[in-house]
Amino acid sequence: MKHIAQTWKALLVTAALTLPTLAFAAEPAMMKDGMMVDHKGMTVYTYDKDAGGKSMCNGECAEYWPPMMAPAGAKAEGKWTVVKRDDGMMQWAYGGKPLYYYKDDKKAGEMKGDKKKDVWHVVHEHM
Repeated sequence: MKHIAQTWKALLVTAALTLPTLAFAAEPAMMKDGMMVDHKGMTVYTYDKDAGGKSMCNGECAEYWPPMMAPAGAKAEGKWTVVKRDDGMMQWAYGGKPLYYYKDDKKAGEMKGDKKKDVWHVVHEHM
Protein backbone atom coordinates (compact mmCIF):
# COMPACT_ATOMS: atom_id res chain seq x y z
CA MET A 1 0.00 0.00 0.00
CA LYS A 2 2.86 2.35 0.77
CA HIS A 3 4.18 1.98 -2.82
CA ILE A 4 0.78 2.94 -4.27
CA ALA A 5 0.62 6.04 -2.07
CA GLN A 6 4.12 7.12 -3.18
CA THR A 7 3.24 6.53 -6.84
CA TRP A 8 0.01 8.52 -6.46
CA LYS A 9 1.89 11.38 -4.75
CA ALA A 10 4.49 11.44 -7.56
CA LEU A 11 1.70 11.51 -10.15
CA LEU A 12 0.00 14.46 -8.42
CA VAL A 13 3.28 16.42 -8.20
CA THR A 14 3.97 15.76 -11.90
CA ALA A 15 0.46 16.91 -12.85
CA ALA A 16 0.76 20.06 -10.72
CA LEU A 17 4.03 20.98 -12.43
CA THR A 18 2.80 20.13 -15.94
CA LEU A 19 -0.66 21.74 -15.98
CA PRO A 20 0.47 25.39 -15.71
CA THR A 21 2.84 24.80 -18.64
CA LEU A 22 0.05 23.32 -20.73
CA ALA A 23 -2.23 26.28 -19.99
CA PHE A 24 0.46 28.74 -21.02
CA ALA A 25 1.23 26.84 -24.23
CA ALA A 26 -2.42 27.16 -25.26
CA GLU A 27 -2.20 30.97 -25.48
CA PRO A 28 -1.70 32.04 -29.10
CA ALA A 29 0.87 34.73 -28.22
CA MET A 30 2.95 36.04 -25.32
CA MET A 31 4.66 39.18 -24.12
CA LYS A 32 8.36 39.39 -24.90
CA ASP A 33 10.49 42.49 -24.31
CA GLY A 34 7.31 44.50 -23.61
CA MET A 35 5.48 43.57 -26.84
CA MET A 36 3.23 40.74 -27.95
CA VAL A 37 4.66 38.09 -30.26
CA ASP A 38 3.39 34.71 -31.41
CA HIS A 39 5.23 31.47 -30.65
CA LYS A 40 7.50 32.06 -33.68
CA GLY A 41 8.44 35.51 -32.36
CA MET A 42 6.41 37.43 -34.96
CA THR A 43 5.01 40.78 -33.82
CA VAL A 44 1.26 41.14 -33.22
CA TYR A 45 -0.72 44.31 -34.04
CA THR A 46 -4.11 45.95 -33.46
CA TYR A 47 -6.06 48.23 -35.81
CA ASP A 48 -7.70 51.43 -34.50
CA LYS A 49 -10.65 51.13 -36.91
CA ASP A 50 -11.80 47.81 -35.41
CA ALA A 51 -14.89 48.41 -33.28
CA GLY A 52 -17.18 46.41 -31.06
CA GLY A 53 -14.92 43.36 -31.13
CA LYS A 54 -15.24 43.14 -34.92
CA SER A 55 -12.47 43.20 -37.52
CA MET A 56 -12.74 46.01 -40.05
CA CYS A 57 -9.71 44.74 -42.00
CA ASN A 58 -10.95 42.56 -44.85
CA GLY A 59 -10.13 42.01 -48.53
CA GLU A 60 -7.00 43.89 -49.64
CA CYS A 61 -6.41 45.15 -46.09
CA ALA A 62 -6.14 41.55 -44.83
CA GLU A 63 -3.55 40.81 -47.53
CA TYR A 64 -1.24 43.44 -46.00
CA TRP A 65 -2.35 42.76 -42.44
CA PRO A 66 -3.04 39.02 -42.15
CA PRO A 67 -5.38 38.22 -39.26
CA MET A 68 -4.09 36.07 -36.44
CA MET A 69 -6.39 33.17 -37.19
CA ALA A 70 -7.84 31.01 -34.43
CA PRO A 71 -8.21 27.27 -34.97
CA ALA A 72 -11.63 25.63 -35.06
CA GLY A 73 -12.88 25.11 -31.54
CA ALA A 74 -10.69 27.86 -30.02
CA LYS A 75 -12.13 29.03 -26.71
CA ALA A 76 -12.06 32.38 -24.95
CA GLU A 77 -9.95 32.50 -21.79
CA GLY A 78 -9.06 35.56 -19.73
CA LYS A 79 -8.33 38.47 -22.08
CA TRP A 80 -8.22 36.08 -25.08
CA THR A 81 -11.37 35.91 -27.19
CA VAL A 82 -12.29 34.75 -30.67
CA VAL A 83 -14.12 36.98 -33.17
CA LYS A 84 -15.90 35.94 -36.35
CA ARG A 85 -14.62 37.65 -39.50
CA ASP A 86 -16.76 38.72 -42.46
CA ASP A 87 -15.55 35.61 -44.35
CA GLY A 88 -16.78 33.37 -41.50
CA MET A 89 -13.28 32.46 -40.31
CA MET A 90 -12.31 32.91 -36.67
CA GLN A 91 -9.64 35.38 -35.50
CA TRP A 92 -7.92 35.82 -32.13
CA ALA A 93 -8.61 38.99 -30.17
CA TYR A 94 -6.95 40.25 -27.00
CA GLY A 95 -8.75 42.61 -24.66
CA GLY A 96 -11.55 42.80 -27.25
CA LYS A 97 -9.22 43.90 -30.07
CA PRO A 98 -8.73 41.62 -33.10
CA LEU A 99 -5.06 40.73 -33.73
CA TYR A 100 -2.98 40.87 -36.91
CA TYR A 101 0.47 40.39 -38.39
CA TYR A 102 2.15 42.72 -40.90
CA LYS A 103 3.20 41.20 -44.22
CA ASP A 104 6.50 43.16 -44.34
CA ASP A 105 7.66 41.71 -41.01
CA LYS A 106 9.80 38.85 -42.30
CA LYS A 107 11.84 37.96 -39.21
CA ALA A 108 10.99 37.43 -35.56
CA GLY A 109 10.99 40.69 -33.61
CA GLU A 110 10.52 42.99 -36.62
CA MET A 111 7.84 45.63 -36.11
CA LYS A 112 7.75 47.53 -39.40
CA GLY A 113 3.99 47.98 -39.09
CA ASP A 114 4.04 49.89 -35.80
CA LYS A 115 2.26 53.26 -36.12
CA LYS A 116 1.63 52.64 -39.86
CA LYS A 117 -0.86 55.28 -41.05
CA ASP A 118 -1.27 56.10 -37.33
CA VAL A 119 -3.87 53.30 -37.02
CA TRP A 120 -1.73 50.14 -36.62
CA HIS A 121 -0.02 49.44 -33.31
CA VAL A 122 2.15 46.77 -31.73
CA VAL A 123 0.36 45.19 -28.78
CA HIS A 124 2.19 46.22 -25.58
CA GLU A 125 2.00 44.90 -22.02
CA HIS A 126 -0.11 47.80 -20.74
CA MET A 127 -3.00 46.94 -23.08
